[in-house]
Amino acid sequence: MKLFDAHTHIHFPLYDADREAVIKRAKEAGVKMLCVGTQAASSEAAVELARKNPREVWAAAGFHPNHFASSWYHDKKEQPKGEREEFDAQRLRKIAENPEVVAIGEFGLDYYRLTDELKEKENQQEAFQVQANIAKDLQKAMMLHCRPAKGTDDAYIEADRILSTFENLPPRIFHFYVGSMRITKKLVEAGSYFTFGGVITFSRDYDEIIKYIPLDRILLETDAPYVAPMPYRGKRNEPAYIIETAKKLAEIKGISADEAAEQTTVNGLKVFRI
Repeated sequence: MKLFDAHTHIHFPLYDADREAVIKRAKEAGVKMLCVGTQAASSEAAVELARKNPREVWAAAGFHPNHFASSWYHDKKEQPKGEREEFDAQRLRKIAENPEVVAIGEFGLDYYRLTDELKEKENQQEAFQVQANIAKDLQKAMMLHCRPAKGTDDAYIEADRILSTFENLPPRIFHFYVGSMRITKKLVEAGSYFTFGGVITFSRDYDEIIKYIPLDRILLETDAPYVAPMPYRGKRNEPAYIIETAKKLAEIKGISADEAAEQTTVNGLKVFRI
């Protein structure tokens, strides 16, 4: 069984002590992966890791919307230095031009926990526009982080509105998708792709949406080190664990695990042009 982890962060400092072992376990499990940046420094780290592991690891370069939050804090899992990094479009574009980079992201809109709502939304939307332009210019897929305010689809609605103002955009992938059926139908019609991770192995909240989305629009992810699937829940996540998510996707879709693994891998190779 070959699998593609479309969204992982094993280039984060949390893996510094055993990163090679994590990659070895992924190889043994038949898992290739996309390491996703959250700001310039982590994007550069993803490129470096991809260079060291050709044909096994690829990179995405982007600036996460939570880095605009007034309540920003230093997540030691994500970055070694405690200083807040400012958004630098020119630096990000230069990183994105590297051949190891096959996607722009993760970028998007996170409206779940806003402190200074108007300012933070404006900053996020401006950076969204800039990064969508980089994706368009380089024709590299967009790895989108959208998290709406509780009980709404607002971040997805706004992201869809902004993207509708562009022409000739590359594929869009909504990472860790949590949208309602109403917005899902609209995003599917717009040609979007969606990733699902370990949460689907212990929560039934996603079953209806997964049944609706065509299999050729779904990618699997770990979002490691976060949200490990059962039976690893509560532990540090890693790409080798994605097989558990593939099994659960297959169960929800009523297909074999081999079919789920094969099609989601084909989808990943297609959208990232690997």
